[in-house]
Amino acid sequence: MSFLSLLFNDPKTYFLWVFLVIFSVSVHEYFHALSAHWQGDNTAAIHGHLTLNPLVQMGITSIIFLFLIGIAWGSTPVNPTNFRKRYSHAIVSFADPFSNILLFLSFCLILAISIKFRFSNEGLSVLCLLGATLNFVLFVFNMLPIPPLDGFTVASHFFPSLANRNSELKNAAMFIIFIFVFLSFDKLYAFGNYATTFTVGKLIYFMS
Repeated sequence: MSFLSLLFNDPKTYFLWVFLVIFSVSVHEYFHALSAHWQGDNTAAIHGHLTLNPLVQMGITSIIFLFLIGIAWGSTPVNPTNFRKRYSHAIVSFADPFSNILLFLSFCLILAISIKFRFSNEGLSVLCLLGATLNFVLFVFNMLPIPPLDGFTVASHFFPSLANRNSELKNAAMFIIFIFVFLSFDKLYAFGNYATTFTVGKLIYFMS
């Protein structure tokens, strides 16, 4: 079943997914812009990326793809030559997936509190479960050490040889791993769902 068919079969889930992806990607890119600003590079700020506006952080093409196939992306301009410290580029790159972990934990905490104190309802539960799972998947995906993902930039600072490899090998590796991820999305999503329920369960336990 295609993502677009979900609009007709389960419109609530369709629009909830669209909303959560837009929100999560916008926060992801905002953290990128903000961390770059803190590390001395104002490129993102100059281009208006210190915002949660999805039209700025994602662009209209990405949003259209999201409505059609359920997948979107964002882009934030940075200039590493402006960074103040040796590891600034790695810090800025890690800020993106770090934002997804924060969102993951936030959704889990809200869900755990709502269950613990018995004010949960179906809408809130679905929102938090889907939001947490999505952001866990985004974290894992973005931390893969392949270009152009954030994990590659972070890994390159600790293993400089990665950045010096032939670009054709980089592109081949990127293509193969992207195909693998897309073909294994169901398993990755199931793992994210497990991580969510496990984390919520632990939070409820510690609140007892």
